[in-house]
Amino acid sequence: MSRATAAQPEARESAPAQARAPEPRAAELGAARRASEAPEAGAAEALHETSHIGTQRVEPRSEAEPAGAPTDAAQAGAGLFARPFGELGVGDRFATPGRSVTESDILQFAALTGDAHLQHTDPDWAAGSRFGEQIAHGLLVLSFAVGLLPLDPDRVVALRRVGDAVFKQPVKIGDTVHVEGQIVRTREVDSEHGLVEARLRIVNQGGRLAVRTDVELVWRI
Repeated sequence: MSRATAAQPEARESAPAQARAPEPRAAELGAARRASEAPEAGAAEALHETSHIGTQRVEPRSEAEPAGAPTDAAQAGAGLFARPFGELGVGDRFATPGRSVTESDILQFAALTGDAHLQHTDPDWAAGSRFGEQIAHGLLVLSFAVGLLPLDPDRVVALRRVGDAVFKQPVKIGDTVHVEGQIVRTREVDSEHGLVEARLRIVNQGGRLAVRTDVELVWRI
């Protein structure tokens, strides 16, 4: 009897040690689960930026590339506007230099188009508006974007379509915008011409998306 009762404390002392052992493993499993969930979030973001055109997929932005800042590689990609149609590929990317928006730009656009809404033309009225100051016309910003594209007249015959424009952020006096783009589809029309569809992102100096839109270009083969 004395030997049996002496062995019981040893059994009670070893039980807590066995209960504590799984704790580090549970923490490791939690960290592994969190790590496995991270790519799913990235995939969701990539899906949000995926082109809706056809079945072609727009590749997500590399984490190493800061939003809104054209890299040397992207600037070099602007040369694709001089390529023959057959050398273009879905996923090819490009970027442009920036252009600053002035009050004179806005007032001249208002006079040219007849769109003299006070949000654009009257600083006192605009000061009490939702935006707190004058802003550029959305179509002026789109026009700047097309003007920033280095379209080669020997390759690009015409701008055929502008579609699905979404104005995400107002462009104000003094803002500088540039274009980041990617080819999302190409299609031959006949023996001399093809259609090139690109998604454009018009980005301000702070890296914020101001406008996104799709354009379709008639390209000489």
